Amino acid sequence: MVSEEQELTIQVLSVEEGQLPEGQPGAGRLLRTTRGDIGAILHAGADTTRAVVWVWGARGGFDGPADGIYGILAEELKPQVTSLRIDYRHPNVLYECVLDTLAGVSCLKAIGYDRIALVGHSFGGAVVIATAPFSPEVRAVVAISSQTYGTARVAEVSPRPLLLVHGSEDTRLPPTCSEMIYEWADNPKELVILPGGEHRLTECKEELHDLLSRWIVEKLG
Repeated sequence: MVSEEQELTIQVLSVEEGQLPEGQPGAGRLLRTTRGDIGAILHAGADTTRAVVWVWGARGGFDGPADGIYGILAEELKPQVTSLRIDYRHPNVLYECVLDTLAGVSCLKAIGYDRIALVGHSFGGAVVIATAPFSPEVRAVVAISSQTYGTARVAEVSPRPLLLVHGSEDTRLPPTCSEMIYEWADNPKELVILPGGEHRLTECKEELHDLLSRWIVEKLG
């Protein structure tokens, strides 16, 4: 009989060229794993040590909030940071999405990246918070408009820096969600409430863009 611990593992078997969705920047990749194939988009940068894994909400996908900010930032950060955008195998299944994120980290680690940030939006905020303690290569975590379910062990993200971002007008997951996570977390931690922002933060996408681009580069060193 397979134990629960054995079941909750994933191994990347190979990384192959994958189909790039129409209109997306970057290079399509397919991560073949022991739990199935994971679609991804790679934005290979000049730096060989720093990288970001980006994951989205409960429905999966590559774009992220604020009118596709993940692809925009992944391209802009390339001179300094490599990016890997992940599309979940089983969206909205927390432990499977955590494993997908770990597979992305493992893929980057295998090619030399040892300073990795995780960024997730909504459901993905809980995914990156739950993922971080499992990998020493994860050096920083950003949870945007995060849900609270799945974040009870957020204190284990420490000593990695944690950034929580939320829109003040979010009616799907109110800003009190990030405020609660902030209270549960240990230092170093930051909470930024963006005035006027709804769940996808489209209303304050420029502020979010500037915050993420600065914070990620700064925390990866």
